[in-house]
Amino acid sequence: IDEIEALSSIYGEDWCVVDEDEKIYCIKISDCLDQPKWTLCLQVILPPGYPTEEPPIYQLNAPWLRGQDYTELANSLEEIYLQNLGESILYLWVEKIREVLIEKAQSSEPEPDIKKTTEEVDEDDGEDFVLDYEPIQEDPIKMLNYMTSESQEDEELPPIHHGSPITDRRSTFQAHLAPVVTTRQVKRVLEKLYENKKIASATHNIYAYRIYCEDKQTFLQDCEDDGETAAGGRLLHLMQILNVHNVLVVVSRWYGGILLGPDRFKHINNCARNVLVE
Repeated sequence: IDEIEALSSIYGEDWCVVDEDEKIYCIKISDCLDQPKWTLCLQVILPPGYPTEEPPIYQLNAPWLRGQDYTELANSLEEIYLQNLGESILYLWVEKIREVLIEKAQSSEPEPDIKKTTEEVDEDDGEDFVLDYEPIQEDPIKMLNYMTSESQEDEELPPIHHGSPITDRRSTFQAHLAPVVTTRQVKRVLEKLYENKKIASATHNIYAYRIYCEDKQTFLQDCEDDGETAAGGRLLHLMQILNVHNVLVVVSRWYGGILLGPDRFKHINNCARNVLVE
């Protein structure tokens, strides 16, 4: 707990709590504070035995981090863990990653493509679209109508699973899940859900999806807050950490009139995780 509080103070907005109960966190690391060239996202799950018996479970996310670069950095983190067995190591890990990013910035290596700041790679093949990671401000279905080909309306509707609702202080949260392999299927599922008057009347319908493109070996992914600021990004972080492929998760929230504060994010992620496990 002391380590988490310290890291939260040190890294401020770059430190993100994905799920407090499950101890899932995300740290955005860059080579400098002003106009960084190299950026990486470290996602960690702290198991019950951390730090005395178990290492953190981690994932390194950056569009440029592949092959030898990934292996070398992962080896460095493993070495730090072995040199500091039983001790808190997250700060050491973050600063080691920053050191590597600074070295890259100071070397003659070409800068990464600034436009591609997430795992997605935009291949304009006329069929699938990589949607911007920024939260969509417009009606999500209208946006997907724009992004997907109208000639593909016969796209098969995937099965939709509904999770068990969670109620807290008159607010109710419920997750819905569907396997998807194209953005057209994402659109079909959202349309089908909105046909349900109860779901359509929800205060927020937050969603995130991740589709793995085998031929390009990249992820097509996006998220939508639907008015619940930062909720979509947290939901997508959870799916990344759990390494979920080819799935859309929608979490509906019906507001009960009492503000829940940060607890609402906990309920959103718990709903999502439960339906994924089911």
